[in-house]
Amino acid sequence: MRALLLACLAPVLIAASGPKLVPDVSQRKIEIIYSFTGAELLLFGAILYPGGRTPSDDAQIAVVVKGPSEPVLVREKRKIAGMWINADSSDFRSAPSFYALASSRPIAELVDQRTAVIYELGIDNLQLSPASSGNLADDQRFEEGLIELKRRGGYYSETDRGVEISEGVLYRARIAIPARVPVGRYTAETFLIERGRVVAAATREIEIHKSGMEAFVARAAERHGILYGLTAVLLSLGLGWAASVAFRRLRE
Repeated sequence: MRALLLACLAPVLIAASGPKLVPDVSQRKIEIIYSFTGAELLLFGAILYPGGRTPSDDAQIAVVVKGPSEPVLVREKRKIAGMWINADSSDFRSAPSFYALASSRPIAELVDQRTAVIYELGIDNLQLSPASSGNLADDQRFEEGLIELKRRGGYYSETDRGVEISEGVLYRARIAIPARVPVGRYTAETFLIERGRVVAAATREIEIHKSGMEAFVARAAERHGILYGLTAVLLSLGLGWAASVAFRRLRE
């Protein structure tokens, strides 16, 4: 009975005796105002080794900052009769609105493909959940298109050797947040990797929201869509009329 109990507790004892991560971020809340031009997050922390054990020389860190998932419609344009028109499209039920990876070494050198897919380490290993078209080639083409669009907008990025580790214990990484970043609750995940295995992980949350006039406009557009649209049209007409009057007076 005692032997059976020890056998059952062995995995727990091993997990409890393993290294732990103590992560933090420079900003838990990011406010977007009219003058917001982007931000830089500093993710830092320490690796705690129980019993005073010497840190492993092979210990590596990967940090992932991920935004809230959202449905995405990707359209493909083709040039027909000299004009670019929407020729085909694909729906993605769930795709991260933002994804940034920083690692102490290239991910391909740290873990195998299976582990990278399980933990979504790397843009090519994201689970984008496309609405199946029945054609794998089409699905792959639209996935590549979506990733390319996100990369160009600064919403998807990877930085090899973007994590600095000091004495095998302290680490830090910097993640750029673009100016037009989507609002919502983000997660900052830190993974400790030893000899090709993820041996510890920890998560911190980051809130990105609009404030001031930006927040007022966003709430108005969400809660009173029709009124907001009419106001925008009337404002545009008013500004156009005022500009034409000013132009005529200058000519006189």
